[in-house]
Amino acid sequence: MNAPRHFITGTELKREELLSLIERARELKRAGAIGQQPLHGRSVAILLARPSTRTRASFEVGIAQLGATPVVLRSEELQLARGESARDTALVLSRYVDAIVARPGADETMQELGRHAAVPVVNALTPLHHPCQALADLMTLEERFGSLDGVRLAYVGDGNNVCNSLMLLGSAVGVDVAVACPAALEPDPAIVREAGDRVSVGNDPKAAATGAHAVYADVWVSMGDEAEAERRRGLLTPFRVDEDLLAAARPEAVVMHCLPAHPGEEITEGLLYGERSAVWDQAENRLHAQKALLEFLLG
Repeated sequence: MNAPRHFITGTELKREELLSLIERARELKRAGAIGQQPLHGRSVAILLARPSTRTRASFEVGIAQLGATPVVLRSEELQLARGESARDTALVLSRYVDAIVARPGADETMQELGRHAAVPVVNALTPLHHPCQALADLMTLEERFGSLDGVRLAYVGDGNNVCNSLMLLGSAVGVDVAVACPAALEPDPAIVREAGDRVSVGNDPKAAATGAHAVYADVWVSMGDEAEAERRRGLLTPFRVDEDLLAAARPEAVVMHCLPAHPGEEITEGLLYGERSAVWDQAENRLHAQKALLEFLLG
């Protein structure tokens, strides 16, 4: 039996596979909800140890549209919450379902699921990675600009999981990712090195945004960071994505945000809901990109 293909950091897929996935996602979007059901008779477990709106809805709906059965398991419904190992969880679920989508709360748990599952495992968000979000973001950029090669994406804010995944997957498909964040909140240096020479990290938002096709904001206080909320707001206030910052970007530039948003903090209300916002396309494209991903992983 062949080893399953996973999507845990996103780097498991080659450049050509990522580009093919994005094109397939666009085909699925054009086809709409009614169409072929290539995963008819299959089932996919969705493990959620953290709150979720877009991830749960997009995966659950997408799995159903592909003809498969979604099996949603919240943390309080899993024996993981009572001390069962991720290894045992992976071994058992592999006997029931055809893939596992997991938001487990820890990267170590995600890696353990991947090591022991006999079916594909998809990372639906960990502290270090959010590759499904990045896949939808790249799809959105290609929709807007026709190609990803040479697109400049300015990520402004906290060097978090979304930032990491944009660096890794964006650079893999030819996007130049310019990160601007406070020195105390810079992304993991090892991930920056892995992403390669298409990535730059600095502390000047305007320098990152200059000439950008898209300017990307994210929340200042992510899940798990609540205890240091005030410190983070103090550090990140100069990194707000506003109209002045967007003026440094290209005339056709869009603003992006992975949501949930806090208008007035990391992004202005005018940009979030304005005509240059690609935010709602990003949110919708989670559905299409993830359908293409599951179709690919399940062959």
